[in-house]
Amino acid sequence: MNGPEIHVEFAPELRLFVPRARPTGTTRTTTDGVSTLGHVVESLGVPLTEVGALLVDGREVPPAHVPADGESVTVRAVAHPQRVPGAPLRFLLDVHLGTLARRLRLLGVDTAYESADIGDPALAALSAAEKRVMLSRDRGLLRRRELWAGAYVYSTRPEEQLHDVLDRFRPELRPWTRCTACNGLLKDASKTEVADQLKGGTERSYDVFAQCTACGRAYWKGAHHEQLEAIVERALSRGTQPG
Repeated sequence: MNGPEIHVEFAPELRLFVPRARPTGTTRTTTDGVSTLGHVVESLGVPLTEVGALLVDGREVPPAHVPADGESVTVRAVAHPQRVPGAPLRFLLDVHLGTLARRLRLLGVDTAYESADIGDPALAALSAAEKRVMLSRDRGLLRRRELWAGAYVYSTRPEEQLHDVLDRFRPELRPWTRCTACNGLLKDASKTEVADQLKGGTERSYDVFAQCTACGRAYWKGAHHEQLEAIVERALSRGTQPG
């Protein structure tokens, strides 16, 4: 026996997840009569991390709502800026987002990153244990219930990825304060303290250094500094400076 049939309309931002709803953003679907609206939305392809308000016949309902026959559902996108309550805002990125991880660290945003593929269960558990927002393009990972919080990374281009994360979460930016390699905090260092990491030309040409308090890596304003400075300036110009 067929269950209740409902009409679902998706916000424009969410339509990429639901090919059957293109181009109008609407679809009809038959439910089993016991599954929650949150489950139905996810079964249609949209991770709940991307869902804002759920409206049924114009009134807001929780994801636990069980749809009834003939209901009209509106699925809105998550609001920007998105607030993540209960913990300092920090992130966890999967193995495919290394460039984004380094750029967030460059801006002083607490960003954990696994350069090896440790698997979805381990990532979800780490997100929960350290209360980090999981950033990923893996929809299956973002559906895992263990996650502390999550967000889909829509673009494949690092510059757009960074813009989207900054726009969505508005993290506090403190550029040049974190190690881009390991996420540790940086401290000022003398040339003597980092001498073992310097080649002859670098030792002669530079006098200002920083060093990671976690892994010991040394930093100075080398050949790529202008490119990094441009990334920082673009981020700060969007109004995400420290409060």
